[in-house]
Amino acid sequence: MATGWAGDGAVQDQIDATVKDAIKRVRSQLPSGAGRSHCEECEAPIPEARRKAVPGVRLCVTCQQAHDREQEAFAGYNRRGSKDSQLR
Repeated sequence: MATGWAGDGAVQDQIDATVKDAIKRVRSQLPSGAGRSHCEECEAPIPEARRKAVPGVRLCVTCQQAHDREQEAFAGYNRRGSKDSQLR
């Protein structure tokens, strides 16, 4: 079946590349090394249960949530562009 300029499986290749990029980005952000007993930003104590659950933890829950909200702005991008650009 003719698909224009895209080769067979091009859409799936784009999806796979997007997923791989997202996994790579998230893995690069995982904490490593020894965890901290107090938050890096606000110096609040980090509970023992959190330190055991998240190896290498550096932030308390409140600061981690704020950090996660900031990161959402850079969560991903659209490889395909807008529909209008494809129609021109």
